[in-house]
Amino acid sequence: MTEDVARLAEKVPGAAAHSPLQMPRSAWWAIFKRVYVMNGVHNLALLAAGVAFFAFLAFVPLIAVVVLLYGLIADPATVASSLDLLTDVAPAEVLTILREQLLQIVTTSSTQQGLGLVLALLFSTYGAMRAATAMMRALNIIYEEHETRGFFRTTLVAILITLGMAATAIVGLVSISLFSYVRNFLAPYIGASSLMLIQTLTWVVAAVLVSATFAIFFRYAPDRRAAKWRWLSLGSVIATVLWLCITVGFGFYAANISDYNATYGSLAAIVIFLMWLFLSAYSVLIGAEINAETERQTFRDSTVGADRPIGQRGAVLADSVALDEAQQAILAKQERRHAR
Repeated sequence: MTEDVARLAEKVPGAAAHSPLQMPRSAWWAIFKRVYVMNGVHNLALLAAGVAFFAFLAFVPLIAVVVLLYGLIADPATVASSLDLLTDVAPAEVLTILREQLLQIVTTSSTQQGLGLVLALLFSTYGAMRAATAMMRALNIIYEEHETRGFFRTTLVAILITLGMAATAIVGLVSISLFSYVRNFLAPYIGASSLMLIQTLTWVVAAVLVSATFAIFFRYAPDRRAAKWRWLSLGSVIATVLWLCITVGFGFYAANISDYNATYGSLAAIVIFLMWLFLSAYSVLIGAEINAETERQTFRDSTVGADRPIGQRGAVLADSVALDEAQQAILAKQERRHAR
């Protein structure tokens, strides 16, 4: 930082922080106030609705990608049985739709081999890209970036994100299956507390994988120089906690309080599924907004690579600072004087 910027940073709490964990309480108060304001400025509810719609269109192809890839290393029929672990977490209607689609995909993909498997994987990946593309556009808005990547690069990023999501899902399925096997195998020999510990470890692994997926979104989806992982971790963890709370809470609400069947009839399951996707997308975008405003709060370079001065970091929020109008005017005047 230049001397002028360094002197200005002394007036901003958390400006010298090298990670979110170094932010003081006053800095977090400023960050969450801006998150509240930017929630309306960026229309996060509208963005979440758009992401949910495209995620709904991409969900079945994404499941097909997971099943086809999982079938290369294991029996894809076990994917459907893994849903039983989510019985007490996700809404029952969501699990019903997932189970039906999984069984259908497993049945139709079991005869595919060789070139047919490759073609099916390519078409499924292309269909599942819609969710990744929608998230890329939403995160560009949150990070205040304009899309400058060409068609081929954007498509490549969407493909890599989609395959990354599928790979994360497969790792999660394998991990949960292993934990479940160990729990069932050891059940006759260990006590209830040990079984509870294994179950807790299962959910911890699942939560870590979900957080990693969100962090991948935040790092690679926006059209900007990637942020360091430490500036993405907090929003990813908060998004995961919000998503888990929303999933459990909405499942309880749909099952015990609201009567979607009376209102929507045969469409109730679809409406509940879309609503769950909307709330899930909202939690992810809130996590991204927290990361964005945390980057704005610090004057340090939050992007990868060697430290760069403000204005040369290749990311709007990394190149901007959390100043009021008077401080911004002073900084601009000093920069003009320095340029002359």
